[in-house]
Amino acid sequence: MDILRQLEDLKEMIDAPRDFLGFVKLDRDDINIQISKIRASLPQELKNAASTMRESDRILEDARADAANILESARKESERIQAEARTEAERTLDQARLQQERMVAESEILKLSKAQSEEIRASADRDAMGMRRGAEKYAYDVLTHLEGVVGKAMTAIERGKSEMTPDKTPEKVPPTGREKART
Repeated sequence: MDILRQLEDLKEMIDAPRDFLGFVKLDRDDINIQISKIRASLPQELKNAASTMRESDRILEDARADAANILESARKESERIQAEARTEAERTLDQARLQQERMVAESEILKLSKAQSEEIRASADRDAMGMRRGAEKYAYDVLTHLEGVVGKAMTAIERGKSEMTPDKTPEKVPPTGREKART
C-alpha cells in the first residue's frame, strides 16, 4: 500500500544516522513533503469520517449549549413560580390573619373564626403545594425535552462512529489516473 511505503520512508528519515553528539539531523522540507504525500494518499472515506466527527462534535457542543440554556431557563422559571407561590401564600395568610383578628373581636363567634382560619391556612398550603408541583412538572418537562435533544446528539455520534468502524469492508474503488500511471 502506498501509504505504508510513505510511512516507512518517513521512519527511515527519522532513523537516519546520528551525528557525533547523538542528535538526529532532520530536513524539515523532506519531512513536510512526506507528510503531504501521506495526506494525499489517505482514502476519501477517512477524510469523510473526520469531517463527520467534526460535525458530530459541533452538534454535540450545540446540544450542550442548548441544554445549558434550557436548564438555566427552567431554573429561573422554577424560582419565579416558587416566588409567586410564596407571595400568594403570604398574601393568603395575611388575609387569614386579618380575618381571624376581626373574628376574635367578636367573642360570640370565636369558635367559628378559628375554624375558618384553619381552613384558609389549609387552602393556602394546598395552593402553595399545587404551585410547587406545577413548577416541578415544568422542570421535569424541560429536562425531558433536554433528554430528547441529547438523545438526538448521541444518535448522530453513534451514526458517525458506526460509519467509521473498521469492520466495514471498503468497496472496490476504480483506480484514478495517477494510480493507473504507477502500475
